[in-house]
Amino acid sequence: MSTAPARLGTSWLAGAGNRVVVGGTSTTWRDLPELDLPPAPLAVLAHDARYALAAARHHAVHGGELLLSTPGRVDEAMRAELREAGFTVTDLGADAGSVGTSGGAGAAGAVTPAGFRPVEHDRLWLLTSGSTGRPKRVGHTLASLTTVRGEQPARTWLCPYAPGTYAWWQVVTLSLTQPGQDLVVVEPEQLDDWPALAATHGVDAASGTPTFWRRTLHRDPAGLARVPLRQLTLGGEPVDQAILDRLREVFPTARISWIYASSEVGAAIVVHDGRAGFPAEWLDRAAPGRPTLGVRDGELVITSPHHGTGLAGPVHTGDRAQLVGDRVLITGRLDSDEINVGGSKVSAGGVRDVLTAHPWVAWARVTGRRAPLLGHMVVAEVVLTTAPQPDAPTEPTAADEAALVRWCAERLPDYAVPRRIRVLTEIPVKETLKSDV
Repeated sequence: MSTAPARLGTSWLAGAGNRVVVGGTSTTWRDLPELDLPPAPLAVLAHDARYALAAARHHAVHGGELLLSTPGRVDEAMRAELREAGFTVTDLGADAGSVGTSGGAGAAGAVTPAGFRPVEHDRLWLLTSGSTGRPKRVGHTLASLTTVRGEQPARTWLCPYAPGTYAWWQVVTLSLTQPGQDLVVVEPEQLDDWPALAATHGVDAASGTPTFWRRTLHRDPAGLARVPLRQLTLGGEPVDQAILDRLREVFPTARISWIYASSEVGAAIVVHDGRAGFPAEWLDRAAPGRPTLGVRDGELVITSPHHGTGLAGPVHTGDRAQLVGDRVLITGRLDSDEINVGGSKVSAGGVRDVLTAHPWVAWARVTGRRAPLLGHMVVAEVVLTTAPQPDAPTEPTAADEAALVRWCAERLPDYAVPRRIRVLTEIPVKETLKSDV
């Protein structure tokens, strides 16, 4: 293996000996496949996690310019867009035919770019989630993605995220750069049964979206309780008090954290106190090396040292933020959170939080539907829990929409109460581990 100089300013791949478990098979960063990749700029579409990790290690050692994603997040139009931007688009993995390794024939499926341009050395490109339209490219480096630098207690981390996303890079850079940070990767086909995988391989730290955690609590609460978690992290979606409290019931001694992070501003907010939202006293507080948080016209605005290229200064996040008591709550996207009901503004996230606070609601999604006279009315989809929660009232049946409407009516103004509630049997989840994006 190459012993090229470090690209992170520390010893070369300090986590090279860390254990990496992919598809249930244990290896190390050092022993992942050596890849024979086309010259940069390069867009690698990894069909399985093993080669996504190998591509990340290849970049850490050799540098260059890399965009890493899964094929599911890159349609034909995006492939063409990448080629026009000068990238060679390369598919890697079991579903892509033969894979290029050292001494091999090269990466399968490589498509020559439409035009050549100078390489941006040591550049990593991330695709945004596309919640506000087509995914956009945001530039980073391994240094800007490596936000955990201090010495950490030894952990075995679960990584359920799609390769190439910001959250994936956060867990991967931790394991790459910190000794004692092992990694257990969840492939898409393992998502329903990840607690068994985690228990088998000694996972004691896990990061996931609220939807990821809700889905596991709904499908396999007993299996989840058997995982010896000491650190739980939530991010990627609004985090409400109900999901924090339910995880606390299962893991009373673990540290439970939520993180606000994005490709644009990096990891900007980290909260460990078990409460939804962040302290209002953090607003407009400037400190060296830390993001500055603000709320402008109901929108979260962040100036972050971890920002993507070209995004220095205040960044309007597009997320709604509300001051409630001594906390600032982030409820959802500005363009989808507000529902206009007869001239009255309703926060879809606020209604969702009321529904998920019901002890028999495992998950909820709230939207607006066109309605005569009012313009829109509030409607919801819910998934009900399958086992009673502590201090639960009488269990509603799947058809008992009226019970949930009454629950909302006791806590919301009349115009914000859902007029239709549809009961689903499973919590929907996308490749990003989100249900609303």
